[in-house]
Amino acid sequence: MYLEKLSLTNFKNYEDGRYVFGRQVNVIVGPNGSGKTNLLDAIYFLALSKSAFQNQDALSILHDADYFIIDGIFEEGESETHPGRVQITISLQRGQRKVLMADKKPYERISDHIGRFPVVLIAPNDTDLVREHSEDRRHFFDGVLSQMDPNYLRDYLMYQQVLKQRNSLLKLFADRNQVDNDMLDTYDEPLLDLGQKIHDRRKLFVEEFLPGFRAHYGYLSDGREEVNIVYESEVSDPNFADEFRHFRRRDTVLQRTTMGVHKDDYSFLIDNGLSQSVPLKKFGSQGQQKTFVIALKLAQFNSLEVEKGVKPILLLDDIFDKLDDRRIGKLIQRMDEGAFGQLFITDARPERTRELLNTVKADVRFFQIGD
Repeated sequence: MYLEKLSLTNFKNYEDGRYVFGRQVNVIVGPNGSGKTNLLDAIYFLALSKSAFQNQDALSILHDADYFIIDGIFEEGESETHPGRVQITISLQRGQRKVLMADKKPYERISDHIGRFPVVLIAPNDTDLVREHSEDRRHFFDGVLSQMDPNYLRDYLMYQQVLKQRNSLLKLFADRNQVDNDMLDTYDEPLLDLGQKIHDRRKLFVEEFLPGFRAHYGYLSDGREEVNIVYESEVSDPNFADEFRHFRRRDTVLQRTTMGVHKDDYSFLIDNGLSQSVPLKKFGSQGQQKTFVIALKLAQFNSLEVEKGVKPILLLDDIFDKLDDRRIGKLIQRMDEGAFGQLFITDARPERTRELLNTVKADVRFFQIGD
């Protein structure tokens, strides 16, 4: 599976862009601010129907334009369910709903598209997964699971919908100073049921994910230390449902649902030869944090490959500028071993990239942006 062609109209800083990519390594070069990252984001958007960097779709429309269009041709390979080559088009008009089409036919549900063209992005801000909030870590693991498992995505979207409705109801009760427990029951039961399904899938996924993740970290770090990921959820408590109902009054006062899988977190731990694992956020060096998140993304790549039966598209944004020579060498070695499928790399220093990739056996194509 690979992206053969890409056309952009009014997407971010691209008023009009046309590209034909190679099956293996595609290097996007150009000065800072020329739109290299935006080009990767267009590929990400085409695969997952959303931006990797913007929460609102309308922010991806070129300034002063009324719409954007991203159009691409994917080669999937012949199968009973897929025709081989398919045209994917995403368009958005200001003030209207996003439209996603396959071969000019709209999807019934945009969620049906997620996971069809798996993609993994490694970007400079990935260390936010370590340093920032639990929401960032949940977002990462939910994104992996959503590409892998349509049932998980369905349950997750339904959970978010019921959660939003319950929070609106709690605000209404607070305004009226009156609680209707029977009405809350109609939201609590599906929320608890969906939350348990999400919890169980997340727990199983982390157990399956850990061996591959640790192997990647060990490879990148030359086995210098041990790492771990611990899934933390109050839903693990056998008495969670009773606790959830017990705190209805607190939820009404605070006008939000204070317990559930939307509060889950993942602890990133490292053992630097101490008697026990310690939080990577507090005790890990910058190099260890970078290695940790790259190992996360490479393990994501492998999980998607196993589940989907194809190598995901791998997007490397400005990564050579953020890693030391040893880690760069490890990545290039994996590249040379054929571990990846179609690869996109951005770099503001083309001569450096040419030198780094000079010995790679794969077909390497360069695209100059911002001439």
